[in-house]
Amino acid sequence: MLELKNICLQIGLEETPIHLLEDITLSLRGGGQLVAVLGPSGCGKSTLMKVIAGLKESTSGQILWKGRNLADEGDFDPHEVGYVPQFSIAHEKLEVWECIQDAIQLRCGGLLSEDVEAQVDSILSELGMEAIADKRVEVLSGGQRRRLALGMELVSSPHLLLCDEVTSGLDPKAEDEITGLLGAVAKKGRIVLNITHSLKHLGSHDSVVILFQGRLVFHAAPSYLLHYFGINHQEDLYPRLAERTPQEWASSWDKHRLSYENLVSVGLPSTEGASGEQVTQVGFFVQWRVLLARRWKLFWRDPGQVKLQLALMVGFPCLVVVFALHGLPALRAVAELPEDPLKQLVSDFAARIEYLKVGGMVSGLIMFQVVLLTLMGANNAAREIAGERLILEKEKFSGLSPVAYVLAKVSFLAVLVVVQSVWMSLFVNAIVRMPGHLLQQTLLLVLVNAAMTAVSLGISGLMQTAEQSSLVSVYLVGFQLPLSGAVLALPDWLGKITRPFIASYWGWAGFLQTMQETRFYNAVLQMTQTPLMPIGMVVLVLFAQALLGVLMAFWGCRRGRWE
Repeated sequence: MLELKNICLQIGLEETPIHLLEDITLSLRGGGQLVAVLGPSGCGKSTLMKVIAGLKESTSGQILWKGRNLADEGDFDPHEVGYVPQFSIAHEKLEVWECIQDAIQLRCGGLLSEDVEAQVDSILSELGMEAIADKRVEVLSGGQRRRLALGMELVSSPHLLLCDEVTSGLDPKAEDEITGLLGAVAKKGRIVLNITHSLKHLGSHDSVVILFQGRLVFHAAPSYLLHYFGINHQEDLYPRLAERTPQEWASSWDKHRLSYENLVSVGLPSTEGASGEQVTQVGFFVQWRVLLARRWKLFWRDPGQVKLQLALMVGFPCLVVVFALHGLPALRAVAELPEDPLKQLVSDFAARIEYLKVGGMVSGLIMFQVVLLTLMGANNAAREIAGERLILEKEKFSGLSPVAYVLAKVSFLAVLVVVQSVWMSLFVNAIVRMPGHLLQQTLLLVLVNAAMTAVSLGISGLMQTAEQSSLVSVYLVGFQLPLSGAVLALPDWLGKITRPFIASYWGWAGFLQTMQETRFYNAVLQMTQTPLMPIGMVVLVLFAQALLGVLMAFWGCRRGRWE
């Protein structure tokens, strides 16, 4: 049983509030009923659905589920309620059966592999989608996508199913099929609320809820609608509503509400005590494993993404080498310079100039590698969360742990970071023969890439859209070089402010520290005014930046971002 008592939702200032919902009182007794929720655009249908689901918090009023006050006695358990939103809740590159399987594995714990397979087959059969089980989501029609979304919600056998305009934009045949499917779902003892703009299938519903500018103005069996509103055809409903104010319609309904709602509940079985199938919550590790496997599957099925990653991995190190080739003779000749550059200055001023050129070149090559790796990091993660924001919100609603989600992203990105950074280090070193400790240099490049990747992941978690996230991440990379102070020295006060946040500076400084036992280190010191930090401090700061990025991502994922 679902009861809404005096539900109100208002936004804006207290002096001039905007009432999205006002004094909604509604009672749905018994299970096995399909309820149409309709009204003019902007009347509060989707808002009411989100308030029921707990995605929006009402300003006042109570929601009771099976006698339990959801505000005081705990919200819906994830398996009790299903929500089919207007947007797609499936990844485009997955196949139909894979979407169903992932939904089961993320929501239903304690199942053996054969149990999962049997449940997938059962749901596909119920949806009538066996023939297209192997098709990818990207090639499905609108009606097939709605069927899939519905099937993904049925995996946990919810007692209450909320459907937000699942028939909108469909052709008449697909609309008939989806409405019939909703009716079949309801007959299994569920309460199904179906937001619709269509008046064609009202007769297929057990009751009709009508909202008008945030107020409830009718809830009864479809057969009473024409008589109550004094119209001859269902198509006359909206013009009839416009003849009176919402307050007048709501006041009229208050006088007749009890008698009509009692008629709705006659003959409906009670949901009290009907628990349906008991669903075990999925553990953190299982969710992490399923999400990580899904992310790799999506990666390999996107040729554009794979080609871009390969192009960056091959092209960027080659770019570094191209710029280094011209200076290779100078790099090798520096070994013949005296230990003390001051003596060389006295004996050969030209050699002194060459010494400074070598220092500038070494510094530039190191910074070039570091900046390119920060660009790779931004490309790795800028769209990672924001690009699937709505799918994430839907899966969180169904019980997904944000921690498992973020750690799955971190695990996937960690592989990219290590492969990109190690390849950059080994390839450049094999040709340029950069002096210093190769292992330390490689680890520092990994840390630089990881720091920028994590920060970009954090930005992706905070931004609403993938476009916003990409733009902010690109700007962040663009400021790496000028704010590092490695090429043009910054004013001392500005350097102290910016350097803690500039991964490229720490990567550059740390890389140079690995060359302390070589003459190249002295050459760099002769031409730079930027202070260099100890390698321990470098590692600590880069690790802190990476950790901060992960925490930003987690915080962003915890926040509700449905709009």
